[in-house]
Parts: sequence; structure tokens; C-alpha cells
Amino acid sequence: MSAVLFPVPSSVFGQQAVRPRSRSYRLTYKVDLPNEGKKARLWLPLPDTNDTAHQFSQGSVWSGNADIARFDNIPGTTSPMFYAEWRGTGPRSVAVSSIIKTTDRVVDLRHYTESGAASIPAEVKRYLQPTKHIPLDGIVRKTALSIVKEANAQTPLKKAQAVYDWVVENSYRDPATRGCGRGDIKSMLESGNLGGKCADLNALFVGLTRAAGVPARDNYGIRIDESAAHKTLGQSGDVSSAQHCRPEFYLAGLGWVPVDPADVRQLALDEDLPISNPRVAALREKLFGAWEMNWVAFNHGRDINLAKDSILGELPFFMYPQAEVAGHLQDSLEPAEFIYKIVSSELVGTGVKF
Repeated sequence: MSAVLFPVPSSVFGQQAVRPRSRSYRLTYKVDLPNEGKKARLWLPLPDTNDTAHQFSQGSVWSGNADIARFDNIPGTTSPMFYAEWRGTGPRSVAVSSIIKTTDRVVDLRHYTESGAASIPAEVKRYLQPTKHIPLDGIVRKTALSIVKEANAQTPLKKAQAVYDWVVENSYRDPATRGCGRGDIKSMLESGNLGGKCADLNALFVGLTRAAGVPARDNYGIRIDESAAHKTLGQSGDVSSAQHCRPEFYLAGLGWVPVDPADVRQLALDEDLPISNPRVAALREKLFGAWEMNWVAFNHGRDINLAKDSILGELPFFMYPQAEVAGHLQDSLEPAEFIYKIVSSELVGTGVKF
């Protein structure tokens, strides 16, 4: 049995209609690299093309003056990316547009019964494995086992709920963190500093949930529209700095379940509210099993090498544009210096054209 999607009630994301909200968007990268040296390279993460009930890709196109340009997959994955290369001097410009349709997502956990007969598919089991920044031994395992023991969580669903609650109650959003953070959960747990942004707080959920024996993964992506309920959790138009990741955990016999503890903490910080505040408490409940799809996913990858011959080295994740110019890295967290701009626009009407 696959994950159950049911109509989103008006109370979930502040919408009037009882049907899930579906919308189409054009997401466009506009990049102008510096005219330095004789070679420049560019990598862009693109919307996931593994279509689901909540995200559907209608393809991508590009224009510009690159000497080499291609749509490709992130090495070792089926997740899409765009690559461009310039081999001479002169202007270096490219624009890449993707069209996606999203539908608000809610997984119905109300009647889920965990069965010992249900098995975890082979392709899901890899989300039980450690990564460089998400180890599953040592302090990570010790913390995970302590969390589930204290909550007396015996089943995968209860374990995931216990970890989610622990992350919400013990972490905090740190506005001083650059970008979305790095997700180095071992260092966070060893230092006792559980502050950060989405790639940190949601990596805590992923790592601790995996260490408790439940498959979990992060989805790296970007916000593409305003939120229907919480202004701080949305962005439209210029979304160059709106990158955001969201985690899921897997239940045998049901499928992937969406959560987002980091957004709970963001609302609490941005509106200066304690987690006991009714607005925060309501969002905390909603985000264990739901995503408002004013956001699009790119990929699930961790510890990524985009090219063996690149000076980029290993990336903890691929959520931002990456480039090297004349042998020097561009700062992906500084769009104005890079230079890139990401624009999201809602498409209205039945005819969707590039």
C-alpha cells in the first residue's frame, strides 16, 4: 500500500477550499559569471523529475552563450542538474527555466496500523545508512536510543514522532548561520550547540531517526511561493536566497511521510514566540505528516562530488548553484557576488509554455 494523500482541510494551511491546492510555476536561474581567465564552469540543481502526487516536472530549457551545456544527473543519482562550461573570454551568461506543478501534501496517519508483515523496499534501505556528516554510531546512536527509550517508543511511527518532538524541543534556529547550515550533526551533538538552520535541524531529525532504525532522508530544494498561513515560511519572485530542505521518514506499508521540525523553529524565532504558543503548537502538529507545497524539491543527495576534476571538492549537499571561474570558486551563498538570480513565477491558465 502506498502513502495515502487526502484532501487538505482549510485549517491545515489557512486555505478556504477543502481540496488540495495545485499550482504550476516557472523557476528560472539567471547567471552571469565574471569574465576572468579562459575557463568557467557552472552546476545548477534542478527540480526533481521523479514525479510524485505532490510534485510533477514538465521539463527544463536553457539559453545562453555557453560553449558546452547539458542537462545531466547528479553523479550516482537520478536527480537532475544543469552543467555549462565556457572555454574562452567574453560574456558568460545562461538562463535555465523549469516548469513544475505542486500539490499540497498530507499523509493520513490517523488509521495507520504498523504490520510486521510489511517490508522495506531495497531502494529505501539505503536511507538507513550513515553519511560523512550523518554518522549513526557514537553520540548519534546514544542520543537516538535515549530519545526512543524515554518516550517508550516501540514502533517506527512512535520512534519518528519521538525524534521529531525532541528536535523541536531541544534545537533552535540560529540566524547567524550562513546559508542553510551544513548538517554536521555529530559536531552539534558533541558540542551541545543544537542551533542552526534547516540543513542542521532537519539533519538532526534524519540522523537520529536513522539511528533509531527508521529510514529517513532530506529533500533539498527551494521555496517558490508565499505561504497561505505563515508569511515567514514562504517567498516568491526573487527566491535567490530561499533555499530550504525538508525531511521525510519511511513507514513500511505506507510510504514516505513528510515532516519539517526546522520550520516550526523558524516560525518561533521569526515571530518571537515560545514553542508552547498556540500558533507554533498548531504548526508543530501539522508538520508531522504534511508539507505546504509552496516549495519544490531538487534531490536527496549527501556528500556529493559534482565532477572529479573540479576544485569544488565534496559538497555536503547540492542545493545552491556552484561555479568555478579561472580556477577559483564562486561563493554560492552570495548571489550578488556569484552572480546569479533565481526567480519564481506562478503560471495561471491551462496553457503552460516556456
